[in-house]
Amino acid sequence: MEAKARSRVVCVDDEPQVLSGLSLHLRRRYEVETATSGAAALELLARQPPAAVVISDMRMPGMNGAEFLAKASSSFPLTTRILLTGHAEVDAAIAAVNKGAVFRFLVKPCPPPELLSAVDAAAELHRVTRAEQQLLEQTLHGSIKMLTDVMSITNPVAFGRAQRVKQHVTALADKLELAERWQVEVAAMLSQLATFTLPPETLEKVYYGAALSGEEQQMLDRSPDITEQLLAHIPRLEPVREILASYVKPYQPSEPREESTVPQAQLARWSQMLRVAVDFDGLEAQGQSSAAALNALKGRADQYEPTLLAAFLGLFGQRKEGDKIRDISVAALRSGMVLAADVKMATGTLFVARGYEVTPAFLERIRNFRPGSVREPLKVLIRAA
Repeated sequence: MEAKARSRVVCVDDEPQVLSGLSLHLRRRYEVETATSGAAALELLARQPPAAVVISDMRMPGMNGAEFLAKASSSFPLTTRILLTGHAEVDAAIAAVNKGAVFRFLVKPCPPPELLSAVDAAAELHRVTRAEQQLLEQTLHGSIKMLTDVMSITNPVAFGRAQRVKQHVTALADKLELAERWQVEVAAMLSQLATFTLPPETLEKVYYGAALSGEEQQMLDRSPDITEQLLAHIPRLEPVREILASYVKPYQPSEPREESTVPQAQLARWSQMLRVAVDFDGLEAQGQSSAAALNALKGRADQYEPTLLAAFLGLFGQRKEGDKIRDISVAALRSGMVLAADVKMATGTLFVARGYEVTPAFLERIRNFRPGSVREPLKVLIRAA
């Protein structure tokens, strides 16, 4: 049986002998890392896998324990925080509990059994909190996927695009090895939500890049506000809403600010991931080949975060090599296949847009039509191994 990975514990103190003592008592149960300053500890906390517990001394030069734990609480809210303090620092410890959401504070010198008991409880709290978060995220992600699957049937143009954008974003997250990604994937799935308010003929123009009238452009410009109104009351979607509000803005490099946090940096990166995926799909929808669309992105490289654009360009070329398009009948269609071309009814009406990943519900619906109602053959994408 594979050994269970030990939880990470980060210990922070400006006195090396104190760190040695903490490591001695904890290393049999935990993977212990140490830092002699709050700034160095924040770098340790940013590493993967996430730290379960951070233990900080109160009295440190530069950034004291209360200030450090407040920053840790903001940037790494799931990491459980413990404060070590002296008898004379109780008032400061109370302030740290209030500002840094400290789980427990221990008075020095702390007996080893008391230390181990506190860290065990903190690690268990971290485990339970992460499990609850993952369950909520999976439930939310699944619910939105079901919603978008239903909407893709009623609005195939818009949600065919959302499916394709989501596929690009997921592939880019895989290439970048992002552990935290559900926010940008959900944002991609909801990126076309406001198009439900557009008349069908306007939506067709947007999809194919045709010129819009002044009134139609005004309707399109209101889309971000409409999306915000629709999502405003759904809990846990705050980062998704921020991504959807900011991805339309071009990349603007700026120097990192001291008060900036890891979540802010993540939001900026997620927004750029969504932007490059949406722009690429828009260029293809206008009739450009994949190669031409990629060249167009290169031509306006100043609008994208450089490392993300480079990753996207490399990812797409790598993914396309060896891919094949196959013609199949409706009867041969299977769940999980990706449609490589728009599927249309015999009348010429769009049934579902290219890029759609076939689901069991879609199979049930398409097979309920009389033979000949849907144009065949269907084109599906066969990914290279």
